[in-house]
Amino acid sequence: MSVIVVTGASRGIGSATAITASILGYSVAINYLNDKMAANNVLEQIKQNGGNAIAVQADVSTEEGVTKLFKIVDKKLGTLTALFANAGIVHKYATITDYKATTLEKIWRTNITSQFLSCREAVLRMSKSQGGPGGSIVIMSSAASRLGGGPLMAYAASKGASDTLTIGLAQEVAKQGIRVNAVRPGLIDTKIHDNTGDLSRIQKLVGGVPLGRIGSTQEVADTVLWLLSDKASYVTGSIVDVSGGR
Repeated sequence: MSVIVVTGASRGIGSATAITASILGYSVAINYLNDKMAANNVLEQIKQNGGNAIAVQADVSTEEGVTKLFKIVDKKLGTLTALFANAGIVHKYATITDYKATTLEKIWRTNITSQFLSCREAVLRMSKSQGGPGGSIVIMSSAASRLGGGPLMAYAASKGASDTLTIGLAQEVAKQGIRVNAVRPGLIDTKIHDNTGDLSRIQKLVGGVPLGRIGSTQEVADTVLWLLSDKASYVTGSIVDVSGGR
């Protein structure tokens, strides 16, 4: 039985990935921070489709939260074979003169510390050198990491760290039977954009997308699950843009 942890799975790309993973036969751990109702909605959709899943509240930006999440998965779902390190936040539009250390620290903890810690726990369980079955990890990045982010520069910088983690970790764990890749979504139709303070953000930017439209969460989820699957068995250390050419 394949077992996947999806961090930040109560909405958006995370929820689409969790639901699609269950359809493909994964047992799914739906991680969430605060929105229990949204997480339970994802859980119910999976169960109604005959899938196996649990919802786990845990703050994956903390050591305690990550440890809690993976211990619950061990107990309730079994041996981990896949991770989508998806949890992340954006911030309100800002220039360099607006940033405070507390804001930056929150972005780093949520967007990159969570990924390092989640990957650590996944590797401990998957590594063939430690008796694990091997496995696959996908890290959530963003097209902002190569575009600079504009007024979301701190967010973009955190995603630049995600790119580096992907390349470095893939090299480190390849001989342990673990593949590591990332997805870099562009303008995707999710509510996260509202947290920037600009409710019309994606509509303003869609004109710069060569394909001429906003992407869907399902399109990103399908890419994530391809990277996790055996169909991508010779793909590691890759960062796949899902950005409509932008």
